[in-house]
Amino acid sequence: MEAKPPSASAVETYQIMMPSHSNPSWKNGEIELGAVNGGAILNLIDNIAGIAALRHCRTRVVTASIDSMSFLNPVHVGELLVLKASVNYVGRTSLEVGVRVETENLRTGERKKTGSAYLTFVAIDENGKPIPVPPLDPQTPEEKRRYEEAKIRRKQRLANIREMESA
Repeated sequence: MEAKPPSASAVETYQIMMPSHSNPSWKNGEIELGAVNGGAILNLIDNIAGIAALRHCRTRVVTASIDSMSFLNPVHVGELLVLKASVNYVGRTSLEVGVRVETENLRTGERKKTGSAYLTFVAIDENGKPIPVPPLDPQTPEEKRRYEEAKIRRKQRLANIREMESA
């Protein structure tokens, strides 16, 4: 299999946050639109990460894990959610995809980092069995930095799995 650079599968997408994405809240006894529900954002993160993984592997992939998601700033109805995903690391049958989440105020153009997440996907065949994925060839200093950091996260992820299995 030929190695691929992260740029070959990177994805960026946008979503205006609508009332259907929000948590209800009450003010003076009236329902008002609150912050966007974290689950709605996690769904978008999983979707865009899956697209990046699929573009890299060009075969079916399934989500194996989401390491963590911290919300640094709230997301409000009416804001533009900006999601950027790229493959950071590739193992034999799995790969890590990083997703950066930002909000953009459409009136002012101001952007804020909302959070980031790391997801692991496994490439599978038509029988649901893991299959090899193409190697990753980081090109830029940023891609190389993300690759090295992902190797560290992978070691920790595998140690966590071993610990859970032995418990």
